[in-house]
Amino acid sequence: MSQEWTRFRQIARLVPQGARVLDLGCGDGALLAFLQKERGCTGYGVELSDANVLACVARGVQVLQLNLDEGLSIFEDQSFDVVLQIDTLQHLRNAETMLRETVRVGKTGIVAFPNFAHWPNRLSVLLGRMPVTKRLPYEWYNTPNIRVGTFADFVTLAQKNQLQIEDAFGLEGDALIRWGTNWRASTAVFKLVAP
Repeated sequence: MSQEWTRFRQIARLVPQGARVLDLGCGDGALLAFLQKERGCTGYGVELSDANVLACVARGVQVLQLNLDEGLSIFEDQSFDVVLQIDTLQHLRNAETMLRETVRVGKTGIVAFPNFAHWPNRLSVLLGRMPVTKRLPYEWYNTPNIRVGTFADFVTLAQKNQLQIEDAFGLEGDALIRWGTNWRASTAVFKLVAP
């Protein structure tokens, strides 16, 4: 099983059966299709890329083509049970605003991103190079990420924005990481609710 499908399964367990889901930066719609099939969820993906929008349609995923940097003003408060930001936050110019919007639009927000503090990344930086790993597969000059963050950084950001962390853990391969997450996990995962 690929690391992507392992992430999907771990994230899916945070989504209630039959939930109404909004998947921000849904890519090709694979996660939302998985949630529809395995958890009986309904909802929409939000994606900018033409190719990904077409891939969503081909999978039978309802998708809206929107630029997330323009916000979520088209959605009312608490419109969804769950709002997902899986590997999206690091691509956004307005990451802090979108984090607040995630818990405004959804009763629960689930955010996952590559954890830059993972020990192989630290070692690369110590050796004078930006990391290139399975979770950060690009060179510094061609990465689509406009920012990097760590598990510990996100905890601070959530506190600053008065967001309650209901659950937090890391993923490394097939393993769910609950201690030493900041240095042991390549993916950081947070379940958030508004105060």
